[in-house]
Amino acid sequence: MKNLLLLHGALGHSDIFKPYEKELSKYFTIHSFLFSGHGNTELPENGISIEKYSDEVRAYLEKEDLQDVHVFGHSMGGYAALCCALRFPERINSVMTLGTKFEWTERQALKESKMLDPESILLKVPKYAEQLENQHGTKWKQLLPAIADMMISLGKNPPLNESSLWAITIPVQIMTGDKDNMVSIEESVNAYRSIPNAKLAILPDTKHPMEKVRPNLLFDLMKDFWNLS
Repeated sequence: MKNLLLLHGALGHSDIFKPYEKELSKYFTIHSFLFSGHGNTELPENGISIEKYSDEVRAYLEKEDLQDVHVFGHSMGGYAALCCALRFPERINSVMTLGTKFEWTERQALKESKMLDPESILLKVPKYAEQLENQHGTKWKQLLPAIADMMISLGKNPPLNESSLWAITIPVQIMTGDKDNMVSIEESVNAYRSIPNAKLAILPDTKHPMEKVRPNLLFDLMKDFWNLS
């Protein structure tokens, strides 16, 4: 059976894929893991970066000795999957991304990173703070600035750009929601046009969080892309 690796986004958790696993397991052997610093994993002392996370994807594939791997990545998970496909193309057959941000500039990264202040979140969005603590434990307050630093690094030197995306030759489907306030349709279109073997899907009435995506809509797109029947 083919292998499907599910990759969560920044500040996300592999548990978000639970509603999908039963259906997808009809077609794939399902794999998922937690990026370092998330869930019960340790936050690396030397910080995190998108290169580190793409290394973690490769390490997982090697540890599990997975060949013939297809990847679905939400948000940052999609970015890490494409970086991994670019750097280590021998194990990954195809990638689907949803809500992945491609347009990283220093200004944009600073703006996004300022929204990751733990004290502000505790004050303004206490329910989200509670969710973060439930998913990542008390270290969520250290995880936020680490993710902010990763964003700033991405803004200074984004590994995925027009020239590097051209080098990704596997089938890719870029997807974004039409109500995603983090990822623009325009940047998704630009990424789709830069990847030689890419498809594009805009999900109607869909916001950024994975929990806001309608499973049946996503299943249909997955079945179409991977020719599942």
